[in-house]
Amino acid sequence: MTKTSNNPLRQFFRQPAVYLKLPSQGQHWAPGSLDLPDNGELPVYPMTAIDEISYRTPDALFNGQAVINVIQSCVPGILDAGKIPSMDLNALLVGIRIASYGHSLEIGSTCPACKNEDDFSADLRVILDNLHCPDYNKHMDLGDLQIIFKPTTYEEQNNSAMEQFEQQKILQQMSDGEMSDEQRNHVLTASLKQITNLTINLISKSIAAIQVPGAVVTDIEQIREFLQESDRTLFKKIRDHVIDLTQAAQIKPLNVECSECQHKYQQEINMDMTSFFDTAS
Repeated sequence: MTKTSNNPLRQFFRQPAVYLKLPSQGQHWAPGSLDLPDNGELPVYPMTAIDEISYRTPDALFNGQAVINVIQSCVPGILDAGKIPSMDLNALLVGIRIASYGHSLEIGSTCPACKNEDDFSADLRVILDNLHCPDYNKHMDLGDLQIIFKPTTYEEQNNSAMEQFEQQKILQQMSDGEMSDEQRNHVLTASLKQITNLTINLISKSIAAIQVPGAVVTDIEQIREFLQESDRTLFKKIRDHVIDLTQAAQIKPLNVECSECQHKYQQEINMDMTSFFDTAS
C-alpha cells in the first residue's frame, strides 16, 4: 500500500510505544542492516492488523518470513531482519510484545510433581532487562589454535531449523511398514549424516576466524573442512562453547511454585511466535 505524506489522518497513525536498547548495542550487525539512533535506543511500534495476520500464516512462520515482516514493520530501524544477530532476536520480540499488548505475559504451567495446572504472570520488562550479550571477545585457545567466535544471524538459524525439520520428517516416515530393513537402515544412515552436517554448518557460521601460527583463517569452507576433519574431543569443545554462547543470550526460565503441592520448579517461556503473541487482548 502506498503511503502518502499529506494524509490528514497521519497524526493518528501508530506511535512508538517502547524504546529498546539492543543487548548487542549494535555490534555484530552486517553493514546496512541496522539504522541505530545516536542514543542507541530503537523505537518500537505496536503491531498492525496486517502484522497479526502475518504471524498467523503457517507458511510464513515456517520459512521465517513472518518474523522478518513483523520485526521490520514494528522496528523501522531494522533494515534487514534476516541479519539480526542471535542475541538480539529475543529482545526484539519481547519489545514488540510489550509495545503491542503490554508488559504482562500470562503463562500456563503444569507442575512436574503433581500435574496441577497453574497460570503465572511474567513481567516482560524484567525479562528484557535481564537479556545480555555473550562475550564474543573471549577467544578459545586450543594449543596452537585460537578460535574467534561470532553470533549467527536469524536467517542462518532459521534455515538450519527448516533443514533439520525436513530430516526429522524423514526419520518419522521410517515407521512406514512398506520399507524394508535394508531401506530403513540406508535412510537412517543418510539422514543422521545430514543432521550432523547441518550441525557442523551452523557451528562453522559461529566462527569468525581461526588463528594458527603464521595465518588467520576466515574462509568458511576451510573452517567447515576443519570441523569435519577434527577429532571428536576437539570438535566437542568447540560445539559446547558455541552452545554456551547461545544459551547465555536466551530468556531464563521463571522460578515458580505450584499452588497445590508447593513444589518449586522452573517454567520455560515459549518463544514460538504463535504462542508468544497469542493473546485475547
